[in-house]
Amino acid sequence: MSKKPVPKKKMSKSRSKQRYGSFQTKVLKRLSNETKLVTCKNCGSKHVSHTVCPDCGKYRERQVVDKSKKVAKITKIKA
Repeated sequence: MSKKPVPKKKMSKSRSKQRYGSFQTKVLKRLSNETKLVTCKNCGSKHVSHTVCPDCGKYRERQVVDKSKKVAKITKIKA
């Protein structure tokens, strides 16, 4: 049976926490860059990039969703 590798010196708690802390900051920095908010050129509201603006319904200055129509909400279920 082969021997397993053993560390030559004990690693202190602070050293282990430093390693984890640097990993955590890298991950948080990467995740914060994932969702970008941009301002709509038409109405000026904030929305997630590469999506349709929820207020005016435009995407890349093209009308995609017609926001002028009012959709009646269903409040009662007809059985």
